[in-house]
Amino acid sequence: MPSQKPRQLSHLQAQLAQLTANMADLESLMRMTAGQAQDMRGLGGYAGAMFMAASKVLGEETVKGGDGEAGTAGSREQDK
Repeated sequence: MPSQKPRQLSHLQAQLAQLTANMADLESLMRMTAGQAQDMRGLGGYAGAMFMAASKVLGEETVKGGDGEAGTAGSREQDK
C-alpha cells in the first residue's frame, strides 16, 4: 500500500500538468473567440447598413415606377 502512494502522486502531478496546459490552450482560444465575436458584431453592422441601403434604393424605384409590373417594364426599357 505505501509503495502505491508515490506512483499515485506522480500520476496526479502528470494529470495536473496536462490540465494546466489545457487551461492555457482554453484561455488562448477564448481570447481569440472574444476577438472574433467583436469582428462579427462589426460585420453585422455592415450587413445591416447594406440591407437598409438596398431597401432605400428598392423603395425609391418602386415609388418612381408606379404600381407593379408596368412600372418595372417601363424602367427596363429606359435602361436599354
